[in-house]
Amino acid sequence: MLETDINTVDLIIEARWIIPGAPRGILLEHAALAIAQGRIVAILPIIEARQRFHALETVSLPTHALIPGLVNLHTHAAMVLMRGLADDVPLMAWLNERIWPAESHVVSDRFVHDGTLLACAEMLRGGVTCFNDMYFFPQAAAEAIDRIGMRACLGLAVLEFPSPYAVDADDYLNKGLAVRDELRDHERITTCLAPHAPYTVSDRTFGRLMTYADQLGLSLHLHLHETLDEIAQSEAQYGLRPLQRLVGLGLMGPNLLATHCVHLTPGEIETLAAQHCHVAHCPSSNLKLGSGIAPVASLLAVGVNVGLGTDGAASNNRLDMFSEMRMAALLAKSAGDASCLSAAQALEMATLNGARALGLEDRIGSIEPGKIADLVAVDFSATEMMPCFDPISHLVYVAGREHVSHTWVAGELRCEHGVHVGVEQMELKEIARLWQGRLKQFHR
Repeated sequence: MLETDINTVDLIIEARWIIPGAPRGILLEHAALAIAQGRIVAILPIIEARQRFHALETVSLPTHALIPGLVNLHTHAAMVLMRGLADDVPLMAWLNERIWPAESHVVSDRFVHDGTLLACAEMLRGGVTCFNDMYFFPQAAAEAIDRIGMRACLGLAVLEFPSPYAVDADDYLNKGLAVRDELRDHERITTCLAPHAPYTVSDRTFGRLMTYADQLGLSLHLHLHETLDEIAQSEAQYGLRPLQRLVGLGLMGPNLLATHCVHLTPGEIETLAAQHCHVAHCPSSNLKLGSGIAPVASLLAVGVNVGLGTDGAASNNRLDMFSEMRMAALLAKSAGDASCLSAAQALEMATLNGARALGLEDRIGSIEPGKIADLVAVDFSATEMMPCFDPISHLVYVAGREHVSHTWVAGELRCEHGVHVGVEQMELKEIARLWQGRLKQFHR
């Protein structure tokens, strides 16, 4: 318990269960959370909380579990406007023949602002309080995130080829660093460098990115070993698998977040562990694009920090972290070991592991005194949630995002029963209709 001599707090949340997330598997019954100035002051029994604190507001949740806010470790938020545009197509054809042509036609700061706002609304409704993005026009994304009150790490995208956002790698990097400077002191938005993938970034550009990452203390976020085609192309062009190439360039380390990592050799898994790299596992997107199943159990077994992401809604097609928790746990068991990834581990992957990968584990990812109050309430009162013998298991194997009732970011209520603070549903629907009309020609 955090020592404090104050008796008045901003908010007390009383819940049937509190699942702190650290240590893993802990379950507190009939407990309360005291919050002041956006941070958790104390976790204690409800009766004791009523005696110790006077709250300006009290929220009673007698049938709910209170959990840390979910962290979506990899997505392309604005691509929610392309949801369902190019389904049932393999990754490289999906990119080259469908997505990139559509992006060249419509992507702009307005597209990114609108798409990010729509995506944030979807994520907040589903209990996501923080996400790690990778897309163009990060300043426009930041404006949408700021408005809706969410937390995010904005990946400053870098590629070699032109887009509506930039003309070459130097242009991407210069524009991204300018945004980084603008957002440097933001309370809820951080930045990282986001080279798209080894097959779209040159050795020279990787060298520049590594220099800036070291100088500015930024992490690197990229796609890695997503498909067999990617690996074959690298072997043909460089004589190396992509991960081997990154090792040679000196990019592997604790500031590297590698997304997907579907096709890994045992040696590559050991390298990720030895270099203390982080992995973003996107099980639904990998399955939908036919990319394969990442060896998550093997990664976890050697101590690699693995978080969960949805990827973009253009390839998932949901920004639904409850689905990803369940999918991750079930896929890991497909190798024949039902105990290899527990429900508690899956929840940790969706919360604390994601925060750790973003360098935010001292602020978010678990419910602990002193941490920021990014919180989610999940209602267990529906008949499809009954009976409940183990609330942690239920969160992963039974609950869905439709059972989320409240989402708080830094102690501020951002969504309650599907209604967002400061953003009207009609505006979100108008955004979806507007861009559907502009993108319709690319759907075939």
